[in-house]
Amino acid sequence: MIDLVNVSLQFGGKYLFKDVNYKISSGDKISLVGANGTGKSSLLKIISGLLPPESGNILKQKRISIGYLPQDHVTHSGKTLLQEASTALSDIIELQNKETELTESLNNPDLTEDEQMDIVHQLGEVHHMLEGLDSYSAQSKVEKILIGLGFDEDDFDRYTDEFSGGWQMRIALAKILISQNDILLLDEPTNHLDIDSLEWLIDFLKAYKGGLLIVSHDKNFVNQVTNRTLEIFLGKFYTFKGDYDSYLKYKTERDELTVQQFEQQQKKIKETEKFIERFRYKATKSRQVQSRIKQLDKVELIELPEDKSEINIKFPEPPQSGRTPMKLQTIFKSYGDKKVFEGIDFEIEKGEKIAFVGPNGAGKSTLAKIIAGVIDFNSGEKILGHNAIVSYYAQDVADNLNPDLEIIETVDGIAVEKTIGQLRSLLGSFLFSGDDVFKKVGVLSGGEKSRIALCKILLTKANFIILDEPTNHLDYTSKLILQKALLDFKGTLILVSHDVDFLRPIATKVIDIRKGHLKTYLGGIDYFFSKRDFSSLERDGAIKEKEKKTVVTTVNRKEQKRIEAELRQQKHVATKDLVKEISKWEEKINLKEIEINNLETMLADPAIYNDGILAKETTVKFNKTKSELDSATKKWEELTEKLLEIESQFT
Repeated sequence: MIDLVNVSLQFGGKYLFKDVNYKISSGDKISLVGANGTGKSSLLKIISGLLPPESGNILKQKRISIGYLPQDHVTHSGKTLLQEASTALSDIIELQNKETELTESLNNPDLTEDEQMDIVHQLGEVHHMLEGLDSYSAQSKVEKILIGLGFDEDDFDRYTDEFSGGWQMRIALAKILISQNDILLLDEPTNHLDIDSLEWLIDFLKAYKGGLLIVSHDKNFVNQVTNRTLEIFLGKFYTFKGDYDSYLKYKTERDELTVQQFEQQQKKIKETEKFIERFRYKATKSRQVQSRIKQLDKVELIELPEDKSEINIKFPEPPQSGRTPMKLQTIFKSYGDKKVFEGIDFEIEKGEKIAFVGPNGAGKSTLAKIIAGVIDFNSGEKILGHNAIVSYYAQDVADNLNPDLEIIETVDGIAVEKTIGQLRSLLGSFLFSGDDVFKKVGVLSGGEKSRIALCKILLTKANFIILDEPTNHLDYTSKLILQKALLDFKGTLILVSHDVDFLRPIATKVIDIRKGHLKTYLGGIDYFFSKRDFSSLERDGAIKEKEKKTVVTTVNRKEQKRIEAELRQQKHVATKDLVKEISKWEEKINLKEIEINNLETMLADPAIYNDGILAKETTVKFNKTKSELDSATKKWEELTEKLLEIESQFT
């Protein structure tokens, strides 16, 4: 289908790859991998025709259609969402226009019989081609793909100018999926997706009959949709038949072998150099010396692979916080007329590692910002626990970096106990190596600034960290380093992320946020996938079409709303007394925690021990209060379990 023949590309005098050859066949599902800066995105542009190679040829099958999705900088305007998405049906639109022209021509009374028969024959051909393109279900296909990627039916008539950058990328992806392409070139297609739309895209690409060439750092995604791996390594192409996990295993073995070969080569070079130095001035050995000098000149030096596996970044030991670092009570939040949360309650316990998931626009980032104190809420109460120190990261946090500082200065200012060498190792793990660390922040791209902001988080002494989509600008190795650091982190963590593979070992609790409601899953991301509420997914249009039709045909929308209202009323009646009782115990626990914190402060003061009686009384009171707190917490847990059990009957 596509042949790359002796293709080369260089930037700034350095070859990214040289004289490479590769063949992409129909139906190949390929993951394109390699370290950042090796030319993956450039290769996609070369194949799509947007970037000419320095040398070599790209041979393409006649009439092949290629769909290309860049990483960013895509905008649409002037049309409604449905109109813009429908422009991807260019072949069908062209044939439909031709059909209209031919039909109008038939109404011409001056046509001869032969001319009429010719037009009828042409119409038959057009109808045959439209049937082959499945034109009669094309519009429903457009709508299905838009809904699959997270758009609502209410969005169809909105102008594309109204959508933000992430949604603009979804529009571009939708158009590529709608088009009848023979091969798709996708550069980080998952960056702007939520978990629901990501799952839908995985199912779509699994069933896709054309070829795929994908650049993505989402291991779970590429494992599911690709079966071949193409690696750009040291300016050459290496191919591997198998998924990404299999490739990583192969790469580890190959890198170990390369290190062994490098060490053997270096040993041989040193022995040769030693021989040359020893006998350089002996006439009787001149022939052997010259022979070895020529041997050295011909040696093709083995290059070591980049290895960041030994980099071990750890958060500083955080100070201890109270049992409940944060508590939200009856929080209301709206943006103008749009209501996001209507009276939610949410409590975070010390040491929890919580994943926020759900469709985009449901309020994941809004809730994270409320907890972090970045934005305010309309009403309700937010209670910051004892000694809770919050640190927050999101893509827009990078905009607050000082543009006049160098990268190394930016991180040095918050890590005075770290040596320059340690800071450079940390920056290297986030793709800033060599003289890059002396660049001014102001000249960096948005992605580079985001990585610096994330690097600063790793140096903070906070005990409560909130990260909103931290992996979007990280390569696989950098993600592993961050993942390990978060696993070892002793504080409390909230992660907003759609990267399943990244969340899998970290999250101990999942909060699914949909239409202003929070549903808690007391387990990791795999537990969430196995237990999540089917009905809520159906309401957000995130289930497969076959399952959706079954639900829709059984219960119409009006009837469903009536049933939901009845269920809410029944649930309220069944739980209202229990909710009040739980609230009372929560208040008791809060008071006991305050009392314990005060007693701890007293006992930490050396002066108290000058009065033996007071010290003893305070210690007894502390132990008694602690026992009362434990009893109250146990009672609260029993009641909460009972509440969850009752609530599960209404979901």
